[in-house]
Order: sequence, then structure tokens, then C-alpha cells
Amino acid sequence: MSDEAKPVHVPADGGTAVFLDGQTYTTLLSKAQSNGEFSLVDCVIPDGAGTPSHLHHNESETFFVLEGEIVIVVGGEEHVLQPGGLVYVPKNTRHNFVNRSGKPARMLALYAPGGMDGLFTDVGEPGTRGVLAPPKPLNLELLARMAPKYGYSLAAE
Repeated sequence: MSDEAKPVHVPADGGTAVFLDGQTYTTLLSKAQSNGEFSLVDCVIPDGAGTPSHLHHNESETFFVLEGEIVIVVGGEEHVLQPGGLVYVPKNTRHNFVNRSGKPARMLALYAPGGMDGLFTDVGEPGTRGVLAPPKPLNLELLARMAPKYGYSLAAE
């Protein structure tokens, strides 16, 4: 990568979207676009959907809820986020989230430094930004194969 990041414009319908585990993840700014500084992902989470408990070994993650209500469990502590709410998760900290709002929720996930955006692309299927993904269970075998490349691991409850 160069020593300097270049300005990037992403239109309202832009980004790289994937359907993953019945959810839609759209990378708005990738590691490559930010010169490695961070990745920004727009997440559309159906009611009842979320992630298994996991850790990121290479980056911190910050969640910012835009619509709906997301429950995020960080290190065993539960946080209920409504629009405008934020949770910061340091690297190597066990966490997961679930949408319990009774309707689809939307949030931004910021990874610093960047890189987690690659996992979504490698494990998900091409999708459409802002569109609810069709229900489909997580391919745990594929996730387990790709996880080491991204410093990601599932965590025991």
C-alpha cells in the first residue's frame, strides 16, 4: 500500500454487499481503500439474527446502531443499543450480537485496523446493499477454514 490514503466516495447504493448467515453486510470502505487504517461495514440484521460469540485478534470493533435495537454482549456484559447507541469492543474480547427488536435492524461496524471486510467477502455470497438476505444458515466449515486468515475465532460461551 502507498503511504497515503486517497479520498474515496461511496454513493448511497455503493459498496460491496454480501449475504451471510441470513444477514446483509456491505463493505462501505475496505482495508485497501483506507490504506489499512480501518474497514466500515453497513449491516442489515433481520429480527432474531446475530452472530455467534467470537473474537477478533487483529482489530477492535465498534458498533453504531442506525435502526432497530441490537443487543451486544461484550465480555459477558449485555448492552442494549437503540439508534445512536455505540459499543466499542477491544481486540481479543469475546462478543456477539443479536437483533431482538421485532423488526430488521441496521448498524455500522467499524474495524480498526482494517481487514475484517475480507472475511465477509470470502465467506458470504454476493448480495444487495440494504436488502434483507434470504434465510440461510452460517457455513461453519467455510468460516472455520477462513477464520485464521483474518485473526477471527469462535469463542466458547
